[in-house]
Amino acid sequence: METIISPSILSADFANLENEIIKVRDLGAKWVHIDVMDGHFVPNITIGAPVVKSLRKIDNIKLDVHLMIENPKKYVEDFIAAKSDIITFHYEAAREKTQELIDKIQASNILAGVSIKPKTKVDEIKEYIKTADLILVMTVEPGFGGQAFMEDCAEKISQIKEIAKNIGRDDLIIQVDGGINEKTGKICKNLGANSLVAGSYIFNSSNVKEAINSLF
Repeated sequence: METIISPSILSADFANLENEIIKVRDLGAKWVHIDVMDGHFVPNITIGAPVVKSLRKIDNIKLDVHLMIENPKKYVEDFIAAKSDIITFHYEAAREKTQELIDKIQASNILAGVSIKPKTKVDEIKEYIKTADLILVMTVEPGFGGQAFMEDCAEKISQIKEIAKNIGRDDLIIQVDGGINEKTGKICKNLGANSLVAGSYIFNSSNVKEAINSLF
């Protein structure tokens, strides 16, 4: 599987968001990562379903929506209606409702992802590696862009990869978000990741094309 690069619009120019997304799309990014924060699950507040719905008008880009919110079950319908392509929610916010949410998202022909924070162990989400389309490993504490990469968290990638291999889930997308650049991206890919989220590394680069290409 070719590495999926998903630039995080958290670091984009929000006054020029459509053009920012078109730029990274035209330079090779097939997905764009949309960080949804509620000020409760994480301390920051960003955007919601109406913005996702507006971005749906942009052609040939998959909307990779990352719900960093409390009670994702309450709001997931809004992001389904906004025509997200991928909806990832946090295991820590869903707990015993995790499988129910996976099923609900997939029933709408949308890829379902489960994300884990740095302190969450792989064993806690092992059963969902069988059913989710994507597992997102956070290598920073969710909530703010520009944080330093936590290499010890990246070790979870190889654990997830091994479990997936043992159950025949070669199609599983293992995504990593947090402090991704050319160096840390290589670390993650060597451990088995096949999707990288990068925000400031791409959008703040003096050469966006070069930054994207360095992650493949």
